Amino acid sequence: MSAPDPIREAVRQLRRLPGVGEKTATRLVYWLLRAPEGTPDELAQALTRLAAEVRSCTVCGNLTGTDPCTLCADGRRDPTVLCVVEHPQDVLAFERSGEFRGRYHVLHGAISPLDGVGPGDLNLRSLLDRLRGGEVREVIVATDPDVEGDATALYLARLLGDVGVEVTRLAHGISVGTEIEYADAVSLARALQNRQKLT
Repeated sequence: MSAPDPIREAVRQLRRLPGVGEKTATRLVYWLLRAPEGTPDELAQALTRLAAEVRSCTVCGNLTGTDPCTLCADGRRDPTVLCVVEHPQDVLAFERSGEFRGRYHVLHGAISPLDGVGPGDLNLRSLLDRLRGGEVREVIVATDPDVEGDATALYLARLLGDVGVEVTRLAHGISVGTEIEYADAVSLARALQNRQKLT
């Protein structure tokens, strides 16, 4: 039996990535073959390091190469405000905004009974441990504005009700730059529910 064709094998492996189909994988393989010398090796080394060196921060659960992560180790961040997110990439979104200067906690998912994900599958025990220290005054629940995110937010509100911290939820509504006539009904309803006083 002959060895698999390296081009076909590379295409097959790249197709395993989310959002990458046959055409995109093929285009990437041929790009790598034309890339400057050493590019495929550098890419392979980066992926190998990714698998070997990245782990969850023991404090917040974010993915990191150092433990604790740089955000938890940053003494300039406000330790009294904790933003709870579903996924590590949500932390990146908040950091890009430049508006949040508190700490984070990553759940690594949301409650989804249809997918077999319950509260026991989320990073909740370490959240409760962090709150027992008494330093946190506010927990911002920043789960996605969908059924699973809402279920997770409700569960967290009940779970944290007796802990002695203020539990808030991100506002939902119409995106900035959206014309009202094009907004969907759910976004309009949320915008009305979360309206703010102007005077």
